[in-house]
Amino acid sequence: MLSLERPLPPSVPAGSATAIFCTGVCFDSDRSISALELVVDGVRHPASAWGMPRPDVSGSPAGGFWATVPVPAHDGPGEIVVEVAAGFADGAAATAEVGRIAVLEPSQLPRPAASARPAREGGGLIAVCMATFEPDRALLTAQLESLRAQTDERWVCVISDDGSSAARFEQILELVGGDDRFEVSRAPERRGFYRNFERALRMAPADAELIALCDQDDRWDPDKLQTLRAALGDATLVYSDLRLVDRDGQVLRDTLWRGRANNHDDLASMLVANTITGAAVLFHRRLLEVALPFPDTPGFQFHDSWLSVAALASGRVAYVDRPLYDYVQHPGAVFGDVTHGPRRRRAVRPGNPLTRWRAAYFHGYLGRAAQAQVLLMRLAERIDAPKRRTLERFVACDDSPSALAWLAARSARCLLGRTETLGSEFGLAQGVAWKQVAAATARRSTRGPGKLLDASIPPPDRFSQKRLRRWRARV
Repeated sequence: MLSLERPLPPSVPAGSATAIFCTGVCFDSDRSISALELVVDGVRHPASAWGMPRPDVSGSPAGGFWATVPVPAHDGPGEIVVEVAAGFADGAAATAEVGRIAVLEPSQLPRPAASARPAREGGGLIAVCMATFEPDRALLTAQLESLRAQTDERWVCVISDDGSSAARFEQILELVGGDDRFEVSRAPERRGFYRNFERALRMAPADAELIALCDQDDRWDPDKLQTLRAALGDATLVYSDLRLVDRDGQVLRDTLWRGRANNHDDLASMLVANTITGAAVLFHRRLLEVALPFPDTPGFQFHDSWLSVAALASGRVAYVDRPLYDYVQHPGAVFGDVTHGPRRRRAVRPGNPLTRWRAAYFHGYLGRAAQAQVLLMRLAERIDAPKRRTLERFVACDDSPSALAWLAARSARCLLGRTETLGSEFGLAQGVAWKQVAAATARRSTRGPGKLLDASIPPPDRFSQKRLRRWRARV
């Protein structure tokens, strides 16, 4: 039996390397599998784990496998063949195709229709990329008005709507009115905020040299764009502090950095626990060459985390130590609402320790490791040596005890005042330790799977970086 449980991406753009996470079940009722590899266009990559117990799959005592495999950039259109190759204890081998990925020219990729807006004179145009979904009218009105009030007037705004209802979409069009600085496009189907921000970035006009991200429910200071532009310089990305406010404008916290240190120069810390909020950033367009397409990583997917890691891996990140916008906290927010903290905390279901560690591996470590692999491939020789070593070491944690020890030891940095991750490395290290022990035990075990060896992917809500969550809810 062979099946993939996570679909392969239907297409990738030519000229861009990536990595894909494959997971599924592979077993033979008559023979024991002794080795498993993922084959991408003829290149073999050992599975990160195979022969893993899957009590949730009927007839599969030990058939679970997964791997994050690199996909090199293709020069032109074509097709990528993905196969699974199994070796058996009796010396036999078998290979089966599990899917194909189309390689498309960038012009062939689905993208929002380009606007006919004429190019603006003077250069330095900022494309403000906003993602919307069922926006609250009052909050969206306030956000649009704060954008129109910017002292830096060299901007346009592209709005990608993630399949809002017809009434809410008409509301967006009404609020934008006849202002030709705005372009609104409705996605044909809902894909979630991660992919919606990716879609918004693809809408940025070709003459925009700088990119800013915008939520649908915040309020910007009038000089936000002007201040960020002045601070960007030769950095790849710049971001600012922010205020947490409720929907009525009452300040809940006048700075984000209370109880946790800010960080914009440590790549490992950024990978473990991002400190850059998407709506706070301004970046050079060249970052899109590294960041697009967004990787399809396992676990939770956050556009700002990916862009932040990509920016720091590819260059320098700058910081403005001043709040430049109000991050509005309200019950309708996708993330970040601290006004209903106790209710949200009860929604997290941590489960028993083994389940937590398993969730930390699948929903915490693997996604970050996939980001690191994508950056190593896309940046190639353009990344400096120390940053390359950081990404390589993080990826190596999956199999290397010394790399795992490095990750776990980083959590002690809190004792030295380096609180940017609040010790979140330890939780990720527990997840990787679960995988290493489970994989080693699975190969030696002759008994049925126990709780330790349950290698099914748990629900996402089993993973929670508790210290970060508690810090976020403290007002």
